[in-house]
Amino acid sequence: MADVVVSEFMNEAAIAPLAEKYDVLFDPSLVDDRPRLLGTLGDAVGLIVRNRTQVDDELLAAAPGLQVVGRLGVGLDNIDLAACEQRGVAVHPATGANAQAVAEYVVAAILLLFRGAFSSSARLIDGEWPRGDLQGRETAGKRLGLIGYGAIARMVSARAWDLGMQVAAYDPYLPAEDPAWETADRVTDLDDLLAEADAVSLHVPLTDDTRHLLDVAALMMLPKGAVVINTARGGIVDDSALAAALRSGHLAGAALDVFEKEPLSAEDGQTFAGIDNVVLTPHIAGLTEESNARVSDVTVQNVLRTLNDRQPQPTE
Repeated sequence: MADVVVSEFMNEAAIAPLAEKYDVLFDPSLVDDRPRLLGTLGDAVGLIVRNRTQVDDELLAAAPGLQVVGRLGVGLDNIDLAACEQRGVAVHPATGANAQAVAEYVVAAILLLFRGAFSSSARLIDGEWPRGDLQGRETAGKRLGLIGYGAIARMVSARAWDLGMQVAAYDPYLPAEDPAWETADRVTDLDDLLAEADAVSLHVPLTDDTRHLLDVAALMMLPKGAVVINTARGGIVDDSALAAALRSGHLAGAALDVFEKEPLSAEDGQTFAGIDNVVLTPHIAGLTEESNARVSDVTVQNVLRTLNDRQPQPTE
């Protein structure tokens, strides 16, 4: 059996340094075949996953020698951290490696949703000339509200300022004296942030406190015509409430890259059926050719460093 198992896709070339010392099984199809995945882990000391492989008690029991889990990304809600700690399994996310990609996605979504002109190709092909229907809005002068003000949100802020936007952020865990507040207006009440935001972007983890943070009441606090972008985690926004706000015309648009259940099923997708002003993407905000290479390299180095540190050292 393999020493290190990779159960989801990554830049395969990045595995080379790991494969020089360990037997590596790279099989991205394992994430969709749980019994087969568990069957490969008997001798594994390392496991590399993205966001779909559930690292829970069942998996850990199938990998009694596991020493490290490398996460190709930053979210850890698919990994039982307490169970890993109890078993002495180190967990390493690829912190920062995909921040550039996510920040660019958020800014692109803001531009797309405000302008509202980039889905007209079919109408023009059919002979229409809908200039009057496509009078969008500019980003300059609009107010962007960031919920959470970590590294990615700060990169979004810098790019939004360059577009002439005003930027405010809500992050109760970031001290008031933190220098990061030099790049955004600090708002201490979420309701106040929502009440003045022309666009809202989410940058918080999914926890009991953030689940359905943007529910019916919160969405209705937004000014009419606001837009919502969620690249953080599904479940932070109440998707049904968001769909209703879009259908009613209260919100001008939304871009969702994450969902409560992933992959999004055809049945769950019906929540957004017939809504023209929503952009849905399959959890790819942080995935570009460049970021995939960076994330893969960082993850392999994290796993390799941990395994090397835990190897018995030769005695003199």
